[in-house]
Amino acid sequence: MLKRLILALLLLTAAFNAKGLEYTDVYYDPAESGWGAFLVQSNTFQFIAFFIYGSDTKPTWYTAQLVDDGTGTYTGALYATTGTSFALPWNPAQLSVTPVGNATFQPIDHYRATLTYTVNGVATVTRPIQRQTLTSYPMAGNYSGSMAGSISGCTNPGENDPAFRGRYGLNVAQVGDTSATLTFTFVDTNHTGIVCTGSGPLTHLGRIYQIAGGTLVCTGPGQDGSAQPLTIDSLHPTGQGIEGKITGIGGGCTASLHFAAVLTVNN
Repeated sequence: MLKRLILALLLLTAAFNAKGLEYTDVYYDPAESGWGAFLVQSNTFQFIAFFIYGSDTKPTWYTAQLVDDGTGTYTGALYATTGTSFALPWNPAQLSVTPVGNATFQPIDHYRATLTYTVNGVATVTRPIQRQTLTSYPMAGNYSGSMAGSISGCTNPGENDPAFRGRYGLNVAQVGDTSATLTFTFVDTNHTGIVCTGSGPLTHLGRIYQIAGGTLVCTGPGQDGSAQPLTIDSLHPTGQGIEGKITGIGGGCTASLHFAAVLTVNN
């Protein structure tokens, strides 16, 4: 019981204090197979490792250390690193880290970005990149979680809620990388008895999924059970469960609802 209470408190904190987007993933340009970048983000800092080709067409290694410039674009220095051959014992004296230019990671959305870098003032490269999908992520299961955010601009003003808060049980059914159905059964005082089922096709890019062109049906107190269009962005499993962001729910409404849930365990 105590374990579940702690998890519930953590989920409420996560949902109520959701921060900016996080871009950790492998990126590539589908039109230029063979090169790419590994990006790891820590708050407003990004470390990027480039695997590209030099003027001699041989593999070349660069790294970049970028920070958010305040507009959501990440900029910083680009470095060339050389060292001991992988076939020999490591010799620290052979390590060389040399600044060679600058790099910029400019998000287009949570899935795509424009990568720009300059090397030794010789060439400036600008490429469209996107998250690279590896294998599917299993998300099916039963969860317990919370949701927070805002609902505005609804055709029916009574459906607006600038400070939505809710707790729920969540069931996820998934058909590989094809489609998913998420059923939220709310249990908090303000939404008791409301069940919302969202379903639609999955688009898989890197570590995250999107449901666009989906359908949402809510039943229970104050709900008419009609089908409304649904969009879920940044849907992905976490170490403990699942999270995502609902950005479209129909009815003229503009939604920004972050949800997070932990996988239900029987202990």
